[in-house]
Amino acid sequence: MQNTENKPSPTLDEILSLEKQVWDALVEGDAQADRALLGPDFLGVYPTGFANRDDHVGQFADAPTMAKYDLSEAKLRVLTSDIVLLSYRADYQRPGSDITQTMFISSLWERRNDVWINSFSQDTPLEGQ
Repeated sequence: MQNTENKPSPTLDEILSLEKQVWDALVEGDAQADRALLGPDFLGVYPTGFANRDDHVGQFADAPTMAKYDLSEAKLRVLTSDIVLLSYRADYQRPGSDITQTMFISSLWERRNDVWINSFSQDTPLEGQ
């Protein structure tokens, strides 16, 4: 276990910036950036089922998966100075669609060897869309 003494807890803005890098990778179709942000043990829990890091990165095989996005209502729970839970609302459009979809997302970020990585994410669709 890593010594967490004297490490400052991250701010909401710092972790939200990392989360936006994941979304930017989805918009840009940048699988390499996506892989770098996710831990090797990443677990995604989605309306379609479970996904690991390779599944998440594999969605870029053909093209970007998002056209645009907006993140709001962000909340950060600091579990330790090296583990935080980010929860927020995501409004987004897929390429070739004018329909805005909404998910409520929780992402677990962990500082490992002084690098923040996303180890878990769960998406909950807005009811009635």
